[in-house]
Parts: sequence; C-alpha cells; structure tokens
Amino acid sequence: MATITFHGAAGTVTGSCHLLKLGRYRFLMDCGQFQGPWELEKMNYERFGFNPKGLTGLILSHGHLDHCGRIPVLYKQGFDGDIYCTPPTRDIAALIMMDSAHILKEEFLWKQRRLTRAGIKVKEPLYSVEDVFYAHQLFTRQILYDKPVEPVPGVKLTFKLREAGHILGASQVVVEFKEKKSRKWKKILYTGDIGDGGRPMVNDPAGPEQGIDALIMESTYGDRDHRSYEDSVLELEEAITTTVKRRGTVLIPTFALERTQEILYHIAEMKRSGKLSKRVPVFLNSPLAINITRLYEKHRDFCQVFNDGRFSRRRSPFDMPNLKFTETVEESKAIHNVAGPKIVLAGSGMMTGGRIKHHLKHNLWKENTTLIVVGFQAMGTLGRKLVDGAKEVRIFGEPVAVRARIYTINGFSAHADRSNLIQYAKAARPEKLFIVHGEPHAQGALRKTLAKLLPHTEIYLPRLGESFRI
Repeated sequence: MATITFHGAAGTVTGSCHLLKLGRYRFLMDCGQFQGPWELEKMNYERFGFNPKGLTGLILSHGHLDHCGRIPVLYKQGFDGDIYCTPPTRDIAALIMMDSAHILKEEFLWKQRRLTRAGIKVKEPLYSVEDVFYAHQLFTRQILYDKPVEPVPGVKLTFKLREAGHILGASQVVVEFKEKKSRKWKKILYTGDIGDGGRPMVNDPAGPEQGIDALIMESTYGDRDHRSYEDSVLELEEAITTTVKRRGTVLIPTFALERTQEILYHIAEMKRSGKLSKRVPVFLNSPLAINITRLYEKHRDFCQVFNDGRFSRRRSPFDMPNLKFTETVEESKAIHNVAGPKIVLAGSGMMTGGRIKHHLKHNLWKENTTLIVVGFQAMGTLGRKLVDGAKEVRIFGEPVAVRARIYTINGFSAHADRSNLIQYAKAARPEKLFIVHGEPHAQGALRKTLAKLLPHTEIYLPRLGESFRI
C-alpha cells in the first residue's frame, strides 16, 4: 500500500515536507523551513511527525530554504539516506543551508546577550554550520532531467526529475512504482514549485507527465494571475529611471536565489541599451546572492540566458559598468554615504531580516526613495505591511515613516499564476489532486475552480499531518 503524509506546506506557503510510503520504503519529498511570523517559525523546533532514521531517502525539488532548510535537522535526528537532486540544486542548497546556519547563530547570540540578564533561557539554534557540513555529505545522487533512476535495486520503483522552470536546477518529481497486491503501476507527480515560462534566467517548465494517479501541486498564486512579464519589465524600468532622474535611491529587496539574478540581468540590459546611465552605481549587497550569482556561471547549461548566443564564456549576462559586490558589513554601511542616484539590491526578499532592513531604516522616510517589491510577501512580514499601505512601520524597534514610493511588481514571480496552474492541472488530469504550498484563500479559490473543470478528480486540501492512500 502506498500513502502520502503532509508534514509541511499544508495550509501554508512554507515548510514543504511530504512523506511517501511505498511498502517498507519511505521517501521524503523536500524538507523545508517554516518561514514568516513566529507562530510559523516555531514549528521548525517541533519534532517531525515521523522517524528520520526510518527514511530510505529524500528527493529535493530545489534549493529554496522553505524546501531544504530542515535537512540539517533531519541529519541531527538520525537520517543517513541518500539525497536526490540536480547538480545546481546540490550546490545551491549548500549555500542556502550554510547561510541559514550563520543567521540562526547570530540570532541566538543576539537573544542571549539581551535575555540572559533577565533570567530567560534562550533556545539553542536549530542547527549549526557543522550540521550543514555533514548533512551535505548525503547529497550523493545527482540526477539530470528526464533520466530515470532506481533508488532501491531490484524493486519496481523509479524516480525522474523534470524541468520546473522555477529557479536554477528546480525540478518536478515523478515517482513510478508497482504495487505488490494489484500488480499495477502507479505514478505520482510532485510539482515542487513550478514557473510560468518565458523567463530569461530559467528554461520553460516541462508539461505534466501523463497517466498520473496522484498530483501534488503548489498553489502560491492559486487565486490570482500575474501581470504580463513584458509589462513588469517596463514597470521596473520606469520605476528605476524616474527615481534616477530625481537623484534618489532605488531599494529592491530580493531573494538571493533567482530574483536577484533576474533583476540584475534587466538592469544590465538597461545599461547596455542606454536606458540607464552607465555611471549609476548598482550595489548587490548580499554575500549569499553574490555567491549564488557565480553558480549561474558554473551551471550555465541549466540557464536559459546563456543559450541565446549573446553571452560567451568570458561575457556574463550580469556584467555592467559600476556593478559593486558588497560582501562585508563595512562595505554595506558605506553605501549610506554614497549620494544618489543609486540602486541597491539586498535581502531578505520579504524584508524580515538581512541588510535590506538597514537600508529601509535609512531611506524609507525620504520622498525621493523608491521601494520596488518584486517577490511574494507572506502575511505578517514587514514586506506585506508595506505592500498593504502602512504609513509607519517599526524597524529595529524604532518607528519609521513611510514616504517612499512603493511599486509592487508581481510579474517577476518564479511561481506559476492561477491560469497556468489551472492549465497544468487540466493537462495532468490526475485521479487525485492534493493542493499544497499556498495560503488558505489561494488554495480554496484554486480548488473551487478545478472542481468544476475536473469533475472526475478527487481534490484535497491536506491538513498538517494528514495521510492519504494513493
């Protein structure tokens, strides 16, 4: 008997973690961190709803923290199986998890200094750099797209990864197995996070496999469509050029992975075409984003932009005059002393931490500042408050007036929008459909529409810890 149990991203956007039981074998699909307000993040410290020692292996769809960020915890609790993923995902996950370990330690030390004097015991970090190092040794099975592998020799079971069009190296996961009793072959398709297509950085997503018994599909934007990509690029250009004319500061909170590289590419295109002066400094103020940008060069075969004939081994799509990589804290602080116009890309993407908060504190109250929001903002985050029109926010405990112009450009999202998710589900026509990785209203809206379009499909909105037979 085969079952799927949902241990994350069930009723939430984060914490993807799905346990697949195939007879006596147990495989985890993703093992991500819960991100957002404390009510969610405290779930990272709770026990898994399964025994990590009993896992046969783990299939990692891609390297975002909400999909890989609890792998070191899994290792700490006894997991020693193989981890399957693409080569870019292996490298990206190492950087993402290592960065997470550093942040966890910094937060621990900061809380320890502030709270120990008050007699409050501070919880130890979720994991350490050493845990990441040893957990990464389990990334033993690197898989290329559309190349089936047998994880258990002699057992009728195969894995296959397919292009997801989400970020560099991201995959859809196809699991095919033969049931002992019925002798029937069954097929499970997990989208991971899937993109819209038509983007310069990543290849278009592959269509769904056919003959699907169970589809596990993300629903981040299940309730709305994106603005067209072309219009989004034009809006980005307009926001930047308008601010430059006012000699102001452009702040772009970016996720270090994919969004940073995409926005860098478009700014470089503006300079190459003459839409933006080559003299305007562009600061990439994120050590993690800098390192990941270099991975795009290493794994150029997985990156769409390297295949259009304009960029050689010696010429990068991110190259531009006055691009400055600021890695140290001192370099980051020095940006405040640079007169406008200037463009600053910094994390975190939802403005919950990182260097962007310092830039917001220094610039959000200025009328010649422009804040360009190019990523999803979860409920409860600073980014969501700004997008929703807050006139004042608290940053590092201090009130900051919001006088900056704010652009929300959702067409850069790496997630498929409502229309594309609907088309994907219709093409797959699964017997059972599990809608995950979305806020409740997005999941509910998508389910309502698909129930009409796929009357013969059983559609579920799984709850945390809920199990289903495949």
